[in-house]
Amino acid sequence: MRSKALQFKQKANNWIERQQNNIKNGSFRNQMNHWWNSQNMTEGQKLFYCILLANTTVLLAWRIPALTQFMISYFCSNPFARAVCWPMVFSTFSHHSFLHFGANMYVLYSFMNATTHYMGKEQFLAFYLSAGVISSLASHIFKTALRMPGISLGASGAIMGVLAYFCSQHPDALLQIAFIPGFTFTADSGLKALLCFDTVGLIMRWKLFDHAAHLGGAIFGLFWSHWGQRDIWNQRVQFLQMWHNFRTGFKSD
Repeated sequence: MRSKALQFKQKANNWIERQQNNIKNGSFRNQMNHWWNSQNMTEGQKLFYCILLANTTVLLAWRIPALTQFMISYFCSNPFARAVCWPMVFSTFSHHSFLHFGANMYVLYSFMNATTHYMGKEQFLAFYLSAGVISSLASHIFKTALRMPGISLGASGAIMGVLAYFCSQHPDALLQIAFIPGFTFTADSGLKALLCFDTVGLIMRWKLFDHAAHLGGAIFGLFWSHWGQRDIWNQRVQFLQMWHNFRTGFKSD
């Protein structure tokens, strides 16, 4: 038994050494790139799995007791905390419960492929991060105005932006709630119902959801659908050229 155990240990050490050499010379990265590119997935699905991985990593980090204070400081949005800016981004990828995580990722997966196909992966990623920050900003403004301390986390605000964009672009698309067969409604009706629900929750100060963040994300999604994509994204080359010209002139001076 000792002899076999030593043989197994030697084989394991040899395998680990080979993998370390592969990482050092870049072949491991090439293998991973080949595997990733060989998968029969759309650009939207690939981007979704990257976002899913980020959210899963943060979800598991919440399970490590030694990281609890760090997670509260940087992965929870709170206008009254010492760190304010970075948590507005990081909280978009933060979920504490598996139910919250599963529900958000299911909704994101349902709408992301079609939205990414229309936007492109680069624009979608910029849009998704911006929607998350805008939703956090809306939550900050509401909590600060009413002096209501509290933390918020989750991708709901960013996902509301994706949902609002999709519903605005495809108002007649038929949607269905999971686990409720036979009940369908148009995307336009579903978006209006969600906006009314969050507006009532905001007025009544319900605390089950962050309704201000939901409304902020949805409003940004509608803005991007009607104006942002045309007036900002499609003009990005001119903006970048102006920025490069400004930097060049500044360095010359």
